[in-house]
Parts: sequence; C-alpha cells; structure tokens
Amino acid sequence: MALQTGLKLKLGQKLKLAPQLRQAIALLQLNRLELREHIEQALESNPLLELDADGAPDADDRSAGEQGAAESEYGADEASADASGDEGADSSRDFDDYDWNDLPEGFSEVGEAPDYDRFISDPDDESLTHHLLWQANLAHFSEQDEAIARAIIYALRDNGYLADDLATLRASLAPEWLVSIDEIAAVLERVQHFEPVGVAARDLKECLAIQLRTLPSETPHRGLAQHLIDHCLDDLGDLDAALLARRTGFEVEDVEGALAVIRRLDPRPGLRYGRDDENYLVPDVYVFPADGGWQVRLNRDNDPRLRLNDEYVKLIKKTLGDDKSYLKDRLKEAQWLISSLELRNHTLRSVAETIVAHQEGFLEHGDVGMQPLLQKEVAERVEVHESTVSRATTGKYMHTPRGTFELKYFFSVAIPTRDGRPVSATAVKARLERLIAEEPPGRPLSDQALVDRLAEDGLLLARRTVAKYREQLGIPNSARRRRDARLRGGAG
Repeated sequence: MALQTGLKLKLGQKLKLAPQLRQAIALLQLNRLELREHIEQALESNPLLELDADGAPDADDRSAGEQGAAESEYGADEASADASGDEGADSSRDFDDYDWNDLPEGFSEVGEAPDYDRFISDPDDESLTHHLLWQANLAHFSEQDEAIARAIIYALRDNGYLADDLATLRASLAPEWLVSIDEIAAVLERVQHFEPVGVAARDLKECLAIQLRTLPSETPHRGLAQHLIDHCLDDLGDLDAALLARRTGFEVEDVEGALAVIRRLDPRPGLRYGRDDENYLVPDVYVFPADGGWQVRLNRDNDPRLRLNDEYVKLIKKTLGDDKSYLKDRLKEAQWLISSLELRNHTLRSVAETIVAHQEGFLEHGDVGMQPLLQKEVAERVEVHESTVSRATTGKYMHTPRGTFELKYFFSVAIPTRDGRPVSATAVKARLERLIAEEPPGRPLSDQALVDRLAEDGLLLARRTVAKYREQLGIPNSARRRRDARLRGGAG
C-alpha cells in the first residue's frame, strides 16, 4: 500500500492572553480568603508594597520624593497615572475596558496566574473540591481541558451535582478559552468518572446511571436496575417491588434484586466530603436599608489599602545596574496590583448594585419576591462580558437583612405563567415549600396535586419540574411523607 503525503490547511480560532490579563482575570475570581493570601504573598515578595494603616493613600498626600522619582523614570504623563496607588486606575473604568496593553515592559516577569491549589483547604479536611482537583492534576489533561475541568469542579454544589449548564460553563471560560459545548461535554464525562463516581451529574438519573455503568458487567440485575432508573425513577419511592413488577412485567424477585443494586448507589456523592469553606461565612458585600432604598458596601478586606513604599521609590533614582532594574520591575508590579484591586472592587460593587436594584422584592419579601435574573442581563447593564459577571460572583457572598447568600443565588430563570408576567424559579420553590408545609397532616399532596395547586396561581409547570424542585428543597415524595407522618403518629 502506497504511503500518501501532502499538506493540509486548517483554519482555527485561538486566543492568546498576556500573563497580565491572565492574572487580572484570576484576581477577579478569587474569593475573600484567596485574595487575602494573594496580597500577603505580594507584600512579602515585593518591597515596593506596604499596607497603609491610616487609610487608602491619596495622590495629594504623596511625598515629593515619590512623585519626583516616578516622573523621572517614566515621564510626567505616566507618573500622573502610575505613581499613586489610588490614582493608578480611573475608578469609573470597567474591568473589560482596561487597556492591558498599556502595562509597562518587563511586567511579564510577574508570572502566570495564581496557583489555585494553594487556596484549597488542607488535604486533611478532604474537601470535595480539593479531592477532585487532585485527580484533575493526575488526569493528563491538555492545558485547555484542565481549564475546563477546573471550571466544572468549581461549579459543583455541596452534594456533588453540577450547578451550571454547559452554556454557562462555556461563557465562564471565555475569553481566555474559546471552547465548544462538545469539548466541555467530553471533559465533563471524564470528571463524572472521578472519585466519587457520579460527581458533576446534572440530575439524579444521570448520577445513578453513571454509577451503574461503572459496576462490573456481570453484576446481577444491573440491566434491570438501569431500566428502572430510565423509566420508573419517579415511582421508585412510591411503589414497592410487587407493584413495580406488575407495572414493568418483570418477576418480583428480579425487581427486588434491581432495587437492592440501586440502594447501593449514592444519590448525593459530594456529601461524603467536607465543605471547602469553614463553618461560618464572611460576606464580601453588605446590603442594608438607607434613605428609603438599599445601600451596597464592600467588605473592608476587599480594600487592603496598599500603597508604594516611599523609601524604596526614592532609591530608584539613587541605584544603578541590576538593583535599579530590580526596583523598577517591582514598582511596575506594585502599580499593576493596586490598579487591578481597584478594578476588581469597582466591578464587584457594580455587579452587586445591579443585583440589589433588580432584587428589591427579595430584600423586602424574601424568596417569594425573587425576580428572574440572568448573568447575561447583569453583564449588559454593567457593560462587561458575561464571563466577568460569572467570575465576580463565584465564591462571593452578600449579607442582607434576609441572611447571607452567595451572589449566584440571586440569578434565577423565568417560569412561564398564564398571564405572561415573569416569575423566578426561586419564588416558585418558595411557593412549593409553603404548599407542602401547609398540607393536611397524613394527607400529603402528590406532585401532580402540587402542579394543580400551582396552576391555580397561574404557574405552568410540568410534574417532572415540580419533582425536581421538591428534590432540590430536600423534601421527600408524598409516599415518604405519608409514612413519616404515620410513624410520628404511632410514636405519639
């Protein structure tokens, strides 16, 4: 057989980001504890940086020596923008508007993005995130696939289920990684087979099916167990083996064997691991009523009040050779970090204010007042990329009179109604929870009855959707609630 050779032309799109922008994107995504550790390391490694114990520095308070040194080295125009920590970036500029090409030469020595593994809990804590990141590091992913895997891992709920859909994950990876839905799906399948198997599933059926497929092929009743999950999942808690056998046409003994296999599966694989955070949360944003409205204020930890060290800035004019080059590089690093922190805080505050303005109903009435809101809508109002909103809300918490919530909690899809007015999924869940709480003792409402009750309020939901919302609220099905009520009555 003849060997054929030739040339092929292949067109593709790939975005290469400078290390500065990679760090800026990572800095925006850091939560409060990660940000504090990152700043502490910067203070230890850069002599040009110091904390201002008296408050954020003002350009007018700068010493003449510092201003003169900056002007001498970079010119009067650049000094006016760079010499002062607070004046390093215009506070009115958005994160996406910042011209990263204006950064001084030599800044590339700062390095790549922060290593997220440093920010994960101690391995002894055995958090789910740490456990999965450890496996991702050993999975021999390409650089792009590892970025996708990390995005998936950071998007998991405590129970191990994937909180975001593939389109949202794709948006969160841009503009650093321009990937397709198929590429994300391929990496997701690999992550779902990490330990614990079934993690990163999007619903209960997928979680159980993944675990079933990993069982040996000779496992008794494995095929029937898969059939029951595919076709009778909603009825597994309501019907006993005899009724399931009658409905499916299989022998009772086979159905009992299949149910035994299903009971060995873990419906919430993430709960066996500890949480990444501690038992308490420190908010990044505070919201409180003021003058008939709502005021947003950032946690002071988000504003560490960094400034340039006057003495080292003066040394730039006095030193020569390698020492001068070293100090100049550290000065550029310090100026960039101060400016980036200001941009981070401006973006975080703008996103939080937009959320608060849209969710005043929640602040006043609770979950029933939550309005539909998507990250895309916030991005359009703040005039940033949707991925910027995703990073600004990941791992950030807002303290309100209603409690402390992750910023992502305020995003909710719209549920169709009979009169066309938008209602959020969060408000529907609150209504569903109230209906179940008010149901007659011993006579719980079935999922179909809940659908009918919600329809009376103009909410158009399918039975499967109601069942999904009920499971997300941690509420068992009507048969289980009936048995629990009977047991409580017997105990009484």
